[in-house]
Amino acid sequence: MLAVDAIHTYYGESHVLRGASLRVGAGEAVALLGRNGAGKTTLVRSIVGFTPPRAGRIVFGGAPIHRLPAHRVARLGIGLVPQGRRIFAPLTVTENLVFAERPAGDGWTRERVYEVFPRLRERGGQGGGSLSGGEQQMLAIGRALLTNPRLLVLDEPSEGLAPLIVRELGHVLVRLKAEGLGMLLVEQNVPLALRVADRVYVMSKGEIVYEGTPAVLDANEDVKRRYLGIA
Repeated sequence: MLAVDAIHTYYGESHVLRGASLRVGAGEAVALLGRNGAGKTTLVRSIVGFTPPRAGRIVFGGAPIHRLPAHRVARLGIGLVPQGRRIFAPLTVTENLVFAERPAGDGWTRERVYEVFPRLRERGGQGGGSLSGGEQQMLAIGRALLTNPRLLVLDEPSEGLAPLIVRELGHVLVRLKAEGLGMLLVEQNVPLALRVADRVYVMSKGEIVYEGTPAVLDANEDVKRRYLGIA
């Protein structure tokens, strides 16, 4: 479904991504791991059209998207849960969700989002900025689901969340995968990523340095030590 082929992305003259490549199949959950500064968020920004690559190709659903603006990428079916959540703080929970709604037959509706995140129904009239960190993350995911994506890209969704909330997040992601939604999960939380993903990539200094299954990565102490800081 998504193919990132040898992309090179820059910020000004700073060469951040250096030939990065990855694949996400239809209905597959893929994790991208790496330390801070490895280039993970830049890869996300390249995929969704915020920071287009200068070289290489990005193909989604058989069509090249690396030259498209972000709003067109979104309309093709890539939903983003951005790092830091980026909800509309002055709007209520309901208004945040209504803003994102894009009806699609038997796809995601607000009622279906409320089934996954009952607290969003309870907090419907509350301002987004007054929610807890975990509730804001629920809202960010719910908002992305309401665009009815074929691929959900999540950039550091566990960042800043308490362990109990991270476990709840894991349950939600496993449920979404079981329902056939393709996912690219960008994370530093290795246990969460290994629990959810079908395949795992590891990034370091703008390059993909490892690809494998969660079980094989979990057994590879050298990769975990060198690139993920896990002793």
